[in-house]
Amino acid sequence: CSAINACETSNGGCSAKAECRRTTPGSRACVCNAGYTGDGIVCIEINPCLENNGGCDRNAECTQTGPNQAVCNCLKGYSGDGKRCTYISLCSQNNGGCSEFAICNDTELTERTCTCKPNYIGDGFKCRGNIFQELLRNSNTSRFYFQLEAFSIKDIAGPGPFTLFVPRADILNTDPRVKDWIAKGVMAQVLRHHMVGCANLLYNDLKTITNLTSLHGDLIHVSYSQTSVVLNDKAEIILSDAVGTNGVIHVINQILVP
Repeated sequence: CSAINACETSNGGCSAKAECRRTTPGSRACVCNAGYTGDGIVCIEINPCLENNGGCDRNAECTQTGPNQAVCNCLKGYSGDGKRCTYISLCSQNNGGCSEFAICNDTELTERTCTCKPNYIGDGFKCRGNIFQELLRNSNTSRFYFQLEAFSIKDIAGPGPFTLFVPRADILNTDPRVKDWIAKGVMAQVLRHHMVGCANLLYNDLKTITNLTSLHGDLIHVSYSQTSVVLNDKAEIILSDAVGTNGVIHVINQILVP
């Protein structure tokens, strides 16, 4: 007589996902393979994600990839290896895309707000200070700023409002009269003739005005054709309405002479 191998036929009646093990003649035990659970007759694939999120971070998604196998991926708005996920602050990089003069606040995942700092105005993505500060930030007007600094003219740093007509930088750099005015000690008067106090006059406002009085005290004649606003019949406004907290800047293509 020979011992009967209970595992010899049809895996001993065990599950296809189980191992049939001979015990005593004619008997066997069914043991589920690694990654499966059950009594050996029925073996079910283990899903590790069903318990403790598969060992993934609470801010990660667990995805089953095979029997008792899974991968962890951080949710949107978080970074890491899935086992550990860290919140990504939008404001931590490049101020969240806000202006350098704005405060960035994280609100929700992938969301943030931009608010201009005190003493600045704008939408948070572009924030402007007073017109004295704004002069320096624009290549067309920075030369005028340095001229004001050189002659200690601080009028437009006050509360205002002011309207400023700024000769384009290359005009101030190349006009030979500038050196003469400096030598004669009258450059400060020339600079003040480009400033109007107690008025925040936008381009459309200037279309309806005929005369203004500069901080120097002389009149500036204003005329409007179908194409442009012209000052003193010579200087044309070529860039307009750079609004600051205490006034507005217009760029002109000629120097105004008092």
